[in-house]
Amino acid sequence: MIIFVVVVFGVVGLLNLYLWKRLVVDTTSRRSRGRRLGTAAMAVLLLLLLAALAFGTRTDPAISQWFAWPGYLWLAMSFYLLLVLLVLELPRLALRRWARRPRDEDTEPPQGVSRRVVLARGSAAIAGVAATGLVGYGTSVAMGPPSITRVPIELDRLDPRAAGCRIALISDIHLGPILGRPFTQRIVDMINDERPDAVAIAGDLVDGSVEDLADAVAPLADLRSTHGTFFVTGNHEYYVGYAQWVEHVRSLGIRALRNERVEITHNGGVFDLAGINDATGYQWQDPGDVGKAVAGRDPGRAVVLIAHQPVDVRDAVRHDVDLMLAGHTHGGQLSPFELAVSLQQGAVAGFYDVEGTKMYVTRGAGFWGPPVRVGAPPDITLVELVSA
Repeated sequence: MIIFVVVVFGVVGLLNLYLWKRLVVDTTSRRSRGRRLGTAAMAVLLLLLLAALAFGTRTDPAISQWFAWPGYLWLAMSFYLLLVLLVLELPRLALRRWARRPRDEDTEPPQGVSRRVVLARGSAAIAGVAATGLVGYGTSVAMGPPSITRVPIELDRLDPRAAGCRIALISDIHLGPILGRPFTQRIVDMINDERPDAVAIAGDLVDGSVEDLADAVAPLADLRSTHGTFFVTGNHEYYVGYAQWVEHVRSLGIRALRNERVEITHNGGVFDLAGINDATGYQWQDPGDVGKAVAGRDPGRAVVLIAHQPVDVRDAVRHDVDLMLAGHTHGGQLSPFELAVSLQQGAVAGFYDVEGTKMYVTRGAGFWGPPVRVGAPPDITLVELVSA
């Protein structure tokens, strides 16, 4: 974990160093007031970002929100500024000779501004406008209500009598310094309006301790469904005290599935609903185990598995799981980050069929870090089980 933190901070530092060079140094003259102000502004933003990354989940949300909001927004801005500036490196290279030519009184701008500075300022302006527009739009999407995505999924072994059972899948709410109780209440109201037969919380519910976020999760006790609410751990629960959170969700009337399964009887038909610990749980001596979760099952009966990360689908295939419900990816959250997510997880969002095991990956209802979603709007998935 320490190595990971050092790497993250190093990458963030290098990213901001590049942005400082392109946005401040290249667009201002040495010892100018503009350079001093730009350097100071970027230093403050970097400190706020590092504070959000280091202390956002370890501090009372009433305090951490003051540096989490600007720090995480700067993270999103940095991401898009970097992308646009990297794209603009190509025309910068193509215009390098033009920028180095001696001044031409008929073409040079007034007041002795060099062509190199004009080119740098143009690139900075384009990047700034594009990044601000994307982050502004993405913030309105992330802070808005999740959409309801209805997905019928056919299972060969599903008892026809259990057909029509609807499971509300929610994941990656990430309650913490930015999202709190009002957001949880909105999700609960939306799910209850759908009158599902079961609710599956596929991890990453919180970014903080039980002490700080007990009130934020309290509305989950009001979730209503035919067969109850079920929870599995995500990687972020392990960062903030997973054992305490497992016990706390139980106090809210939520069943934590810890590498185990329950039988669901729906309209006389029976299927198994299983859940596993997150794929990173082994680092805390709490590994996920699909084999243990489905041990002793009736092989002629359908089994639906709740897992936080799509990478667990390979184990699900080996244990003949019919359907796996997952989250974790946020659908990429900040497009085109979904390209990296796909490489690491093998899935981004939506329906997949992996060697006969079907999988649905929700984009998640909340967000991690920046309160920004671009190309990956938040959703709550209503999965309807269909008999073949």
